[in-house]
Amino acid sequence: MSIMHPSHRPQPSAASRGRRLRRGLTVWTAVALAACGSGPSPSPPSARALAAADGTVATEVSASVETEPVAHDGDAADDPAVWVHPDDPSRSAVVATDKQGGLMVYDLAGTELQYLPAGDMDNVDVRPAADGFALDGRPVDLVVAGNRSTNTIGVFVLDPRTRQLRDVAGDALRPGLEVYGSCLYRSAASGAVYAFVNSKEGEVEQWELSDAGSGRVGGHRVRSFQVESQVEGCVADDERGAFYLAEETRGIWQFGAEPDAGDTRTLIASVSPSGPLVTEVEGLTIAYADGGGGYLIASSQGNDSYAVFRRGGDHAYVGSFRVVAGGGIDGTEETDGIDVSTADLGPSFPAGVLVVQDGRNDGGAQNFKLVPLEDVLLR
Repeated sequence: MSIMHPSHRPQPSAASRGRRLRRGLTVWTAVALAACGSGPSPSPPSARALAAADGTVATEVSASVETEPVAHDGDAADDPAVWVHPDDPSRSAVVATDKQGGLMVYDLAGTELQYLPAGDMDNVDVRPAADGFALDGRPVDLVVAGNRSTNTIGVFVLDPRTRQLRDVAGDALRPGLEVYGSCLYRSAASGAVYAFVNSKEGEVEQWELSDAGSGRVGGHRVRSFQVESQVEGCVADDERGAFYLAEETRGIWQFGAEPDAGDTRTLIASVSPSGPLVTEVEGLTIAYADGGGGYLIASSQGNDSYAVFRRGGDHAYVGSFRVVAGGGIDGTEETDGIDVSTADLGPSFPAGVLVVQDGRNDGGAQNFKLVPLEDVLLR
């Protein structure tokens, strides 16, 4: 995926801005954003306001950038993860999956930097070197994806200098289920990093990742549990120790994310023909904010929208939005994976970015769209 320079971004008219503000998620409270959706950042960006409020009417936003299409036709693109460059945010990247062949890395101009034919990859997640996972004593930027070709947990390192991925998976990362969705969790209590993997049968396994020596990542299963039907999308809240799982025809479950949390669960949002979640519930991501605030965002595939819930507490529903055509970029439909970063990513996305998979890209094969976060969560 890529980011377009602000001078190239289509500017809405005063009338359209007014309509957006009336339809949008009205600002009622201000919170300081602190991180990317793939895990909280140790260095919060400047404080700014997030949306909150009744949000009963879906707002319409447009992408400012779209990525080059994935390599394969048909149902191929699936899930993105935003990686924030530790020194130069304008050199941040999006790692994304082609579930018919591998992983892509895109720069913030939507240009493909790498295609790694590592297998049929489904969901992908990232934890930065600042989170402390180390190989051979050196912290690394960790990328994990479920590999359906080999039924393994795929593990990669992203080099900040080259923005290229390197396979570092050991031989032992073989779950006892048919791998489908996956996501990462870093425990604030222990500092350990875990991978959650799940199956179409609703099974979930939690694996603790570790340095296996010789520059490889190993791991072992620490927990397993199950829901009643198909799952895929998941996300973990590293600060709160919560794990969220999308049961596609039922809703969003919250579990504890620590390995001793057992199988106790709470249904925080249900699927309904009237929404905001309409079958199927797909990708999940978290926009972190200071003081435990922020938002849980879900892809509601059944009505081509994205539902926003408060992070923590009773997970109150805030509102929904859709990504529609604008500025020469088509809208999104049938979205699988999503990710968000609230970090300052440079001049094109100074307030962060939302990345969504597009199931019906007008330009050919499926791709990913980048939406300025301030257009979704209005100040």
